[in-house]
Amino acid sequence: MKIAVLPGDGIGPEVTAEAVKVLEALALPGLILFEGDVGGVACKRHGHPLPPETLTMARECDAVLFGAVGDPECDGLERSLRPEQAILGLRKELELFANLRPAKVFPGLEHLSPLNSEIASQIDMMFVRELTGDVYFGEKGTRMRNDGLREGWDMMSYSEKEVTRIAQVAFRTARGGADKNRVTSVDKANVLETSQVWRDTVIAAAGSHPDIELSHMYVDNAAMQIISNPGAFGVILTGNLFGDILSDLASAAVGSIGLLASASMGERETEHGLFGLYEPIHGSAPDIAGEGKANPMATILSAAMMLRHSFGLEGEAARIEKAVADALADGVHGGDLGGDYGTQAIGEAVRERL
Repeated sequence: MKIAVLPGDGIGPEVTAEAVKVLEALALPGLILFEGDVGGVACKRHGHPLPPETLTMARECDAVLFGAVGDPECDGLERSLRPEQAILGLRKELELFANLRPAKVFPGLEHLSPLNSEIASQIDMMFVRELTGDVYFGEKGTRMRNDGLREGWDMMSYSEKEVTRIAQVAFRTARGGADKNRVTSVDKANVLETSQVWRDTVIAAAGSHPDIELSHMYVDNAAMQIISNPGAFGVILTGNLFGDILSDLASAAVGSIGLLASASMGERETEHGLFGLYEPIHGSAPDIAGEGKANPMATILSAAMMLRHSFGLEGEAARIEKAVADALADGVHGGDLGGDYGTQAIGEAVRERL
């Protein structure tokens, strides 16, 4: 079991360290951890946010545990050298096209949601977001118009192949009851040709999954329904741009972005399972970096997803998730949840409950 640990910037090293301690506490046989530089720290040490040696390390491992990237000191660099290019580069180079982001309110934390507790308690959904297409990876640029004004442009596109493979991930994820055997595909087919191809292709892909209930929703309506009627959703299938926005909306509805994990996977299999990259969905939070205030639970839960999806260790993954839930139920709350527990104290509390 070889895991590449890429802490990154800001609070990344702090929260990643606690997740690593949890993995080590499980005493997993054959566990080997490697550490590499990404993001702003890599720019300063190597001149690039994703050094070749880091990419090689990631390729040679069975999974990647990722912290966060983002450093205000690097904001003046050209776009291709900014810290955020590290995660985009890893997704592209490792062909990680499927992003899984669960959003669920932990029992007893309903009051932390900006929604009323009754609605918040219904939140239990899984986002399946296409990760390597759309405007984030399309051609883009700026140009001067004839009237002398600067204009920016970004290319949005999806091929049938790209949509089919992410749709298959969504249907497989929904199967089995945990996500209610239903998929809501989110697009903007009434306006965008890209979305019309998306919808047509998803409908065709659904033919091989007759046990899954498929529905379609425009992205603006989906944003409204996630807030007003979250219990209507099981798996939400959508593209890169819409998925980025909607999953962050759901994280705010849950009550704290510090509790939400994610998995990014492709089709490469290792001797243990499916290769993937696992990370909290929060950013580097440079304003609190080094102060021991960050909540590491999202990173710890990302490690649980890694054990489940890349190593087939369902029991160990469930142990971590239960330990996190028990710690929260016992009042182990960081600043993001209105408590006063620090990063290391939260990590220790989780390990005590394994």
